[in-house]
Amino acid sequence: MKIGITCYPVYGGSGVVATELGKALAARGHCIHFIAYSIPFRLGHLQENIFFHEVNVNAYPLFEYPPYTLNLTSKIVDTVKFAELDILHMHYAIPHATSAVLARQILASEGIHIPVVTTLHGTDITIIGQDPSFAPVVNYSINESDGVTAVSEYLKRETAELGDITADIEVIPNFIDTARFRPMQKDHFKQALCPNGEKLLVHVSNFRPVKRAIDVVEIFYQIHELGYGVKLLMVGDGPDRAAAEHRARELGVEADVRFLGKQDPVEEILSIADVFLMPSGSETFGLAALEAMSCGVPVVVSDIGGLPELVINGESGYLCELGDLEAFTRAVRRLLDDEDLLASMSITARARAVEHFDTDIIVPHYESYYEQIMDRLTSPV
Repeated sequence: MKIGITCYPVYGGSGVVATELGKALAARGHCIHFIAYSIPFRLGHLQENIFFHEVNVNAYPLFEYPPYTLNLTSKIVDTVKFAELDILHMHYAIPHATSAVLARQILASEGIHIPVVTTLHGTDITIIGQDPSFAPVVNYSINESDGVTAVSEYLKRETAELGDITADIEVIPNFIDTARFRPMQKDHFKQALCPNGEKLLVHVSNFRPVKRAIDVVEIFYQIHELGYGVKLLMVGDGPDRAAAEHRARELGVEADVRFLGKQDPVEEILSIADVFLMPSGSETFGLAALEAMSCGVPVVVSDIGGLPELVINGESGYLCELGDLEAFTRAVRRLLDDEDLLASMSITARARAVEHFDTDIIVPHYESYYEQIMDRLTSPV
């Protein structure tokens, strides 16, 4: 198949999933065309059957804000025609699905018929979809897609509750390359960061307010104050990074907290972690937690959204009530106090990732779904 994929190319879960999906599909023999305003963060070097089409956003004096949705539509039309794509896969309802639906209409007027699959990732539904100024466009873009997937049962329910969604939604969870994200021996790296045998806590996110990076620092402070030998790595960047750094200085733990910025490959950092912290206020799946689990790291996360579908409480990690920093602290302490429990959860976390969320398990679901949607388009009514 010749597959067009559009995603946000920045550091974040949806872009990572879309990029890894494209790479995995290419490895399985498909021809992948990424259409975006910049090369996706995780794409790396282009391969023989992976192509990138840049969406140029021109600034005209007439427009106060450049019309990216229309620029994307034009680029989709151009790419479908000249690369002879079989199907479009849009990650996020707006503007990506919106542009694809419009592009499909333009192409149909020229006798070219191409199906559009839209994958919902989270904030396109939980935030944007509930904004009255966007809701009609979100609803239309979803309903007009030929196929719609969601990354969790939770997100499927949230989408249905918008009220005006008539599309059937297929749940295909996020996935991970468990051969890449695996436990690795990085003793020299761990020794450099934790010279006195300290335990290492890790947080990875895009540091948006919903990720509650400041809460991570607060949890670490509570553990630190109880006399545990611990260090904290904060991986990623975003609007709350400066505030989190400032809070670490206010609490006097800045010497034991390191802010590393965006890191790739992040699996090398996860491999030396003892506990992964994610006190997020909203997670429709929790890809960063899955990456940690695949590296054999128990996770302590909020009991919200799609995380209960990923984390089995008390086996692969702990689910804590949103905002209950004391509960997060207790869960981390439980792991730090019991080496056998820590080791057992490490094994279980890794096993859950491998057995349920490996690339080779999930990507065939997408292939099958593409075929189903294309068959529906060509089958007589």
